[in-house]
Amino acid sequence: MKTTLHTDWTVGDVCKGFIYDKNENKGLFGLGGKLIIQPEYQRNYIYGDGKKDVAVVDSLLRGYPLGLIYFVKNDDGMYEVLDGQQRITSFARFVNQSWPFAVERGGKPRYFNSLDKNDQDLILNTPLTIYVCEGDPSEIQEWFEIINIAGVPLVKQELRNAAYHGPFVTAARAHFSNPNNAKMNMWQTYVSGDPRRQAILERALDWVSGGDIEDYMAKHRDDDNIKELEDNFDTIIDWVDTVFTYAGPEMRGLDWGRLYKTYHTKAYDADVVAKRVDALLADEQVTDRRGIFEYVLGGEVDAKLLNIRVFDAKTKSSVYHAQTSAAKKKGVSNCPMCAAMDKGSNRTRIYKIGEMDADHVTAWSHGGATSAANCQMLCKTHNRSKGNR
Repeated sequence: MKTTLHTDWTVGDVCKGFIYDKNENKGLFGLGGKLIIQPEYQRNYIYGDGKKDVAVVDSLLRGYPLGLIYFVKNDDGMYEVLDGQQRITSFARFVNQSWPFAVERGGKPRYFNSLDKNDQDLILNTPLTIYVCEGDPSEIQEWFEIINIAGVPLVKQELRNAAYHGPFVTAARAHFSNPNNAKMNMWQTYVSGDPRRQAILERALDWVSGGDIEDYMAKHRDDDNIKELEDNFDTIIDWVDTVFTYAGPEMRGLDWGRLYKTYHTKAYDADVVAKRVDALLADEQVTDRRGIFEYVLGGEVDAKLLNIRVFDAKTKSSVYHAQTSAAKKKGVSNCPMCAAMDKGSNRTRIYKIGEMDADHVTAWSHGGATSAANCQMLCKTHNRSKGNR
């Protein structure tokens, strides 16, 4: 791979012809139309938070270096930003007043057009340190991953976008990574993560591919439409939204793709589901509220999903000593189920507390509380055999 160092390009040069696309949250072109600021394999613009973007411009005004920037030179003579697009987009937004923001200067907020002429010139004439590399795609992609170890590391899906960039990634990112998509609020009710960091796209690909995202992207790399991906994702989200009227934070980030695949052929009454979800959310015994939704979908069979509150050590000790004292007076086992046996050596056995488990007399699923009044100590064998009865 060939690399060439450029120190002759200034901030003003790179800002020439800058275009910012608010719909896709990215800078498009610069350097008089010769520079592609955000190729499709790059992450969306994430510096637009009023802090990082301001810091970039403030660094220029203080005369601080912005660090190395890397371009790739394509066969057609166009350049692509390999590393540095966040910094470039920030200062170009400021200079060209595309989605403008202010920096503090002289104790007052200043936009570029309100800066003193010498400050404007200071920014525009700042030379940049840019390495331009030329090589085959595999060399470029390998280097791309290496130089992105520093700074804000690329997430897994951003690296996948780089490896499989093409018309499919272009269309998929335009749809799933656009924060202004009209469906985004609904999607983020059920999917966690920042869409600009490809979280929504990654989940959509995960669900449609059954977990083999790389294989799916490789097969569809040259497709110019994403209908299958869109339809699958919309179907799953619509199913969740139909079954559950509750839309609280406990639902965000669950594996709805797996739950849809497992349960979508079953019929549910949304009103009944809503009542059960509300009741379980209000139940103090339930310590894993995120497990409620699969518990209800599965017919309320697997209580382990809810991580029901267990008896504390003080309650277990108190119940054990009371139970053991009463058993010794009767000459029977301190395990009620052993004591109820017609014969056998365990009928009169006194277990140590470490040989016993605390058990709900009336199961939680039948309305029993996790309290001393509803607690009994059973030998481990009988507690495990008792189950949910």
